Amino acid sequence: MLSKIRTYAPIAYSLVAAAVFLDSLRYKFTNAVETQVIFGRLDAWAASFGAKGLFAQTGLFSQYVIGSAELLASSLLLLGLFPALRRLQTVGALIAVAVMTGAVNFHLWTPLGIDPNNDGGGLFAMAVTVWLSSIVMLIVNRKTLFAILGGIRNVLVPPQETATRSKARAVPA
Repeated sequence: MLSKIRTYAPIAYSLVAAAVFLDSLRYKFTNAVETQVIFGRLDAWAASFGAKGLFAQTGLFSQYVIGSAELLASSLLLLGLFPALRRLQTVGALIAVAVMTGAVNFHLWTPLGIDPNNDGGGLFAMAVTVWLSSIVMLIVNRKTLFAILGGIRNVLVPPQETATRSKARAVPA
């Protein structure tokens, strides 16, 4: 039973999270009224402390930027269903955690609220579902996550042994 859960849970997670993200893109990328309401409220809130335009259509956290991150996450989650590309699922889950952490927090701590579009809190519930399941996926795949993060660290800050060899080669004899 446990082996079936370990086999099928990542597949179910990827399909559900990707479906939630892909479904939201039709609102974000078409500038739907629901999206205008949400990002309009967030931009008005940001303007109240001097960051007007932060959530506007050309802002740093516009619907297009967030939608693009969701598209990337869903693409990686779906590609990660192929065994040879399994690591991409972890990267997709990491992006999903980042995006949904923002979504959940903006729903809770700004005037946006839990039910901005009078949908009974469905949008918020889906954000929390994807957020929590993404965290669980990162915990389950922590070895892969640490390997990916370690690789990024090694690129940005080479290990001491490699850095010493590079310096030795750079010094003329």
